[in-house]
Amino acid sequence: MQIYLDYSATTPPRPEAIERMQFVWQHHWGNPASIHGWGTQAALVLEEARMQVANFIHAAPESIVFTSGGTESDNLAVLGITQGYSTPQHLIISSVEHSAVEESARFLEQKGWAVTRLPVDQTGQVSPASLEAAFQPNTVLVSIIYGQNEVGTLQPIQELAAISRSRGVVFHTDAVQAAGRVPLDVQDLGIDLLSLSSHKIYGPKGVGALYVRPGVKLFPVQWGGGQEQGLRSGTPAVATIAGFGVAAALADQEVVPEQHRLTLLRDRLWHQLQTYPPLLWTGSFHRLPHHLSLCVDHPQGKTVNGKTIVRQLNLASIGISSGSACSSGKTQPNRILKQMGYSDRLALSSLRISLGKGTTEADIDWVAQVIPQVIDRVLADC
Repeated sequence: MQIYLDYSATTPPRPEAIERMQFVWQHHWGNPASIHGWGTQAALVLEEARMQVANFIHAAPESIVFTSGGTESDNLAVLGITQGYSTPQHLIISSVEHSAVEESARFLEQKGWAVTRLPVDQTGQVSPASLEAAFQPNTVLVSIIYGQNEVGTLQPIQELAAISRSRGVVFHTDAVQAAGRVPLDVQDLGIDLLSLSSHKIYGPKGVGALYVRPGVKLFPVQWGGGQEQGLRSGTPAVATIAGFGVAAALADQEVVPEQHRLTLLRDRLWHQLQTYPPLLWTGSFHRLPHHLSLCVDHPQGKTVNGKTIVRQLNLASIGISSGSACSSGKTQPNRILKQMGYSDRLALSSLRISLGKGTTEADIDWVAQVIPQVIDRVLADC
C-alpha cells in the first residue's frame, strides 16, 4: 500500500487536465500572437483558460496574468509594484512568507528599500494591530501569505486587506496553498494582487497566475514581445495553461465539499495521533483544511531530525515532508517555526502531513498506526 500525503508539495494532474492538454498539443499548437487561423485557435484556448481561472477566484478575465507558477507570480507582485518607484520606499511582509516573497524582499533591501517583517504568535498568525502599527508614510505594498505552506495557518486576509486599503496601500496575498482548499473571492477579500499555482490544484506544473485588480499599476520584471498585457513577455505555454484552466474550473465546483471532507480526515488523523506523547501540534486550529503540522519532542530532550522520519516513512511507502531546510549538506531548523518561537531542537523535528483528493479513511487509519511505530524506532536510535 502506497499512501501519498504531501499534497502541499504538489498534486497529481487530474485526468481531465491531462486530456485537455493532449488535445491542445495535437490540435491547437499555434502561437496565439499570430493572426492566422492557427494562431486564432490557440488564442481562443488561452482566453477560455483565462476565463476559467478568473471564475475560480471571482475576478474579471482581464485581471488574470499567466505566469510560470507561484514563485513568478509572487516575484511579479512584489517587484512589479516596487519597480514603479525611482527611489527606495517601504514595504510590509509577514515573518512567515513563502521564500518567493521573502527573497524578493531581501533583494529589495539590498537596493535600499526598508522592509518590515510582521511578527507572528505561536500559532503563526499575524495580528491586525501589528499591521496597523507598521505603516510608514512611504509604505507602498503589503504582502501577507493566505495559508502558510509549512504550518498551515490561515491569516485574517480580509481584515488585513481592509487595513491596507484604508491606508491606500496595495495589498498582495500568496494564495497558492489556499486555492482549491478554501473558497477564494477577490472581491469579497478586498485584495489587489493574488498569486496562484496550477500544480497545487491538480493541474500541470510550470504555470500559474497573478490576479491584478483593475487600476493597480504594475510594471514588468521581464521584457520581450509584450504578451500578457505587457506584464509577462514570452510565448504562452498554451497547452499547460489550458490544463490549468480545466483544473481551476473543476476546483471551483468541488472546493466546498472537498474542504469539508479534508477537514474531517485531517481531524480524524490528529485525534488518533494526539494520544502519542512525542508529537506536538504546530500552527493554528484556524488552518488549511488538508494540512497537519507536527514536531517531535524527544522525551529525553534529544534532537530529532524530521528528515530522518520522512525517509523512514518513505521506506514504509508513506510520503510526507519535513520543513527543516538543508543547505550545503547541513540541516537547518525550520525558519517558520523559529519565527513562531520554537526552539532549534523542535524546529529541526518538524513534519508536514497534507491530504488530498486521493486520501481515504483507510489511509488515515493506517498512517496513524505506522507513524508512532516509525518515530519510536527513530527515537530509540537518537
